[in-house]
Amino acid sequence: MEPYRMARSDGQWYRLLTSGFLHADWAHLLFNMFAFYSFGPVVLRALAEGYGAGLGIGLFLLLYLGGIILSDLPTYFRHRDDPGYRSLGASGGVSSVLFASILLFPVNTNGGGIIIFPIPFPIQPFVFGILYLAYSWYMGRRRGDNINHDAHFYGALYGVLLLLALMPYAGPVFINQISLFIQSKF
Repeated sequence: MEPYRMARSDGQWYRLLTSGFLHADWAHLLFNMFAFYSFGPVVLRALAEGYGAGLGIGLFLLLYLGGIILSDLPTYFRHRDDPGYRSLGASGGVSSVLFASILLFPVNTNGGGIIIFPIPFPIQPFVFGILYLAYSWYMGRRRGDNINHDAHFYGALYGVLLLLALMPYAGPVFINQISLFIQSKF
């Protein structure tokens, strides 16, 4: 995605979506694929159970593809006058699916947490979400790898808001699960 070029050319809005299918390197692609594979089925299953298989798939695509597009809009407005800015990656879409999954299942009661490379021990999904956003903030400030790390924030926000709009009960369940987890630890 090149916001500067998009702002000065007609018809290049497709870059908001197509940039999500490009990756900086194999590690970036593999991490996105691993995260999508790990968290996507949970969200897809919840949407299919709530809305039926066909509509569930459509809503899942709205979550993923909408996350790619909408998470790039703030970046477009921030960098539309910066000729040197370029970004790529499915960060917004993967983040929207990841945080929708965390909203649905913030605490893993089976086995004490989830294992996410490079963290060598199990952590709770909601803790991982916090760490992921902190890492994204740090990397977004460094701005050296052409990955739109800010899209992680906007994708996460979109994923949470869309899932809450589709499944309003998920908010109170999320708060309740974290409250019970914290009470059990202290």
